[in-house]
Amino acid sequence: MSVRVGILGAGFIGRIHALSLRRDPRVTIVGVADVRADAAARLAEEVAVPACDSLAALIERGASAVYVCVPNARHVDPVLAALGAGLHVFSEKPLATTLGDARRILAAASSAKSIYQIGFNRRFANVYRFARERIADGRLVPHVAQMKHNRGELQQPAWTGDASVTGGYLYETPVHLLDMARFLFGEVREVAGVARQSVYQELDGFALVLTFRGGVVATVTSVAHASWLFPSERVEIYGTHSAIVTEELERASFSPGARDQVETIECLQMPFEEKWGYVDEDRLFVDAALGERPPAVTAEDGYRATELVEAVYQAVRTGRPVALPLSD
Repeated sequence: MSVRVGILGAGFIGRIHALSLRRDPRVTIVGVADVRADAAARLAEEVAVPACDSLAALIERGASAVYVCVPNARHVDPVLAALGAGLHVFSEKPLATTLGDARRILAAASSAKSIYQIGFNRRFANVYRFARERIADGRLVPHVAQMKHNRGELQQPAWTGDASVTGGYLYETPVHLLDMARFLFGEVREVAGVARQSVYQELDGFALVLTFRGGVVATVTSVAHASWLFPSERVEIYGTHSAIVTEELERASFSPGARDQVETIECLQMPFEEKWGYVDEDRLFVDAALGERPPAVTAEDGYRATELVEAVYQAVRTGRPVALPLSD
C-alpha cells in the first residue's frame, strides 16, 4: 500500500521532506505545488515529479496526504481544506499563529477521519531523545532547567523578519523550544517574563520563567540577533546532583551523580536530516497514514504550543504573569 503525498510549499523545509519521503518505499510523491512556479519546478525536477500550482492540483493528481510547508501565517486555509477533503495532513509548525485559528484546526483535526501531525522535528532529534529517556526512566528527576534558542539574524531569508509572514519571532524559532519544554517537563502552569525590541521591528529578545504543573521551573531566553555563535540552542536540566546538557543538535551529556562518569552522545557526523529528526518524523507520519499508529505529534500538541506562545506575548506586553490554560 502506498501513501500518495503532495508537497505544498517548495522552499527549504518542503525540499527536506520531499527528499526524505522519496527514500520511503511506501510513499509516492504525486507532485510539488508552490505559488512561485519557478520554485515548484525546481523541486519537482529534483524529485522527478510534476510541478503544480495549488493544493487543488495536488488533489486532482490523486494525493491521499499533503505536506503543508508554506509560511507560518498561511497554514490555516490549506490545512482546513485538506482535512475537509479527507486527506492526511502533515503541517510544519506552528499549528497556527493565533489562538482562534489554532482552535479551528484543532476542531477540524479532532473530527476528521484522516490524521493530522505537526512538524516539531526536535522531538525526534537524538539529543532530545537522550534527555527524555533519562527523565522517563527516572535516572534524572528535573527540578530546574535553563533553555535557550537564539537566531543569528532575521535577514536571510528576508521573510524571517516579516511578522505578517512568520506570525512573530516566537512562532519562527522559539516555538520549537517551547514545545520541547512541554515534551520534557509536561504542562505549563504559569508564564512570566520580559521582552524588548532592539534591532527588528518587533519584540526580538525574551527572558522568561516557565512554571510547570509538576513543579519544574525553567528559564527560557531567546534573541533574534545573537549571531550564529555555537551553540545557539542549549538546554540544561538539573536534578538531584545530576544534570543533562544539550548543545544544539550536535551533542548531549548526562551526569548521573556528583562524582559519577558522564555519559555523552556525539551526533556531529550524522546526516543533517537524521540528526534534526526529519527522517523519523516523516516515517512516523507515513506509519500513521497507513493506520499503523496514532500521529506522533498531535493537533493538541500544536494547539498547546500556540497557546504557550500567545501566553508569552501576553505576559511580556502586560508585565504580569499569565496562567495557563488561556481562557476563551
